[in-house]
Amino acid sequence: MFRKEFATIISKTGMIPLKDLRPLLLEDAPNIVGEFSLLSFSFFDDIKFAKQLSEEYKLPYIELRKAKIPKNILEGISKTNVIKYRSIAVQRTVKAVSIAIYDPSILNLQKELQTLIQAPVEFILTDITSWKRLFEKLQISIDEILQTIKVLSNDNDKDEKTIKEEDIGEDVIAYVNRIFADSYLKKASDVHFEPYEKKFRVRYRIDGSLVEIDPPPKLMMLPVLSRLKIMAQLDIAERRKPQDGRIKMLINGQSIDYRVSSLPTIFGEKIVMRILDSSNLQLDMTALGFEEKQLVHFKEAIYRPYGMCLVTGPTGSGKTTTLYSAISELNKIDTNISTAEDPVEYNMEGINQVNVRKDIGLTFAAALKSFLRQDPDVILVGEIRDLEAGEIAIEAALTGHLVLSTLHTNDAPSTVTRLLNMGIEPFLVTGALNVVVAQRLCRKICQHCRVEENISVEELVTCGFARATAEKIKVYKGTGCEHCGGTGYKGRVAIYEVMPITPAIRDLIIRGASADEIKKQAIKDGMKTLRMAALTKVAKGETTIYEATINSASDKL
Repeated sequence: MFRKEFATIISKTGMIPLKDLRPLLLEDAPNIVGEFSLLSFSFFDDIKFAKQLSEEYKLPYIELRKAKIPKNILEGISKTNVIKYRSIAVQRTVKAVSIAIYDPSILNLQKELQTLIQAPVEFILTDITSWKRLFEKLQISIDEILQTIKVLSNDNDKDEKTIKEEDIGEDVIAYVNRIFADSYLKKASDVHFEPYEKKFRVRYRIDGSLVEIDPPPKLMMLPVLSRLKIMAQLDIAERRKPQDGRIKMLINGQSIDYRVSSLPTIFGEKIVMRILDSSNLQLDMTALGFEEKQLVHFKEAIYRPYGMCLVTGPTGSGKTTTLYSAISELNKIDTNISTAEDPVEYNMEGINQVNVRKDIGLTFAAALKSFLRQDPDVILVGEIRDLEAGEIAIEAALTGHLVLSTLHTNDAPSTVTRLLNMGIEPFLVTGALNVVVAQRLCRKICQHCRVEENISVEELVTCGFARATAEKIKVYKGTGCEHCGGTGYKGRVAIYEVMPITPAIRDLIIRGASADEIKKQAIKDGMKTLRMAALTKVAKGETTIYEATINSASDKL
């Protein structure tokens, strides 16, 4: 439950009135709101909150976001106890050990911590983000993670105990749990279990690329797949049809959802688990990868009282994160927001989220029709897939609602022609559309093994750099190290193409202009294409020429 003192502190900072926080203080509030969950609220200012706590409890406040703390100091408290006491050692002197906390209730545990550390303890207060980043620096072992794993039951699903787990075997259960722990530590987004004639392959998708791990014995294939199907509440006897399920796990104190999909292949069932870890969801727009001018255009579009904002790109390009950051920005106490998703990937406090289910007729179009009877201010539609959904979305945008959605197109200009090809009239498109955003994800160069890359000026010019720029910039690559698993990349960054619908572009749409003509006009109006945005990241040393070129098309028209 949300703590009353937190509500009082938040209201004192002026972020939001206390009366607007009252729904979270009710005993029967639908969601538990913990300290980390506060970061998902658009009104919440982490540093303001910490400074106010500092004043209330007379504790020194230190921002530790960029602090470089020696590893031996950080490990002064074991990882298990860091989780238990929510305390991290950040400094040791002859007098005392300084402990960073974000929750003053830990002050009551001072004696326990002093006994644990066997030294006097001094507390310093830091913001939740700083504490979380310090925590992530602690290299937790797989064995430690395994101790924290727990399967969370789904109340509305069939009882897992109807299937005897002893039939699976302890070694198989231990192996599957190790996969959960290992993929969590390596920050994988997907896990693939793939049967072949002579082997059973397991791969993780890390930073957008599949990486093979040490394969289990082929004899473990059926038991492992059966264990996963049991956990996902799938029919283990059905091996001829695709099935979809869900696993909810508690790992290292974090609730993580896994979307499970099975597919019958000629050598057995392939299972893919999509990992949905809400702690990795980036809701801060300024940290997504937008350039300053692009962010201004995007915010202007989503803050209009009505109209349509479209985000486009292939599967796995970060569209969901961009849309979630937008609705998080708009999520205010006086705004009614409804979403139709297939499926809902992350639960967001204060948002009415609906899972699309085609099997019972709950399509995107059906959800949209229902939303319009629910007094909405903002509507998010997971994807505009057909004319019916497109027409209803356009109608909603033209009748005083802000509509956010996605399309699968290659760039921003071709999104307009895609809507027209669906059968939507040009005058409706021009009247409804505020902005189109195209995006991709580029892998970031690992900062631990980054070196300068020797690329000729001619190659850089061919990629799209102006000759004058190509002659003076330095480009980099990663050589591969233990920090990045030998890939040379660590993490990803988004590149964006933001196309506001200007009067000139509206005229072109009415005249039935091609995507190339719209693109030329958009560039003339100041739009940076995906290739331009990617090359900017290269020039800043964030990504490689290779990543820039495979994730964006040439601008030659």
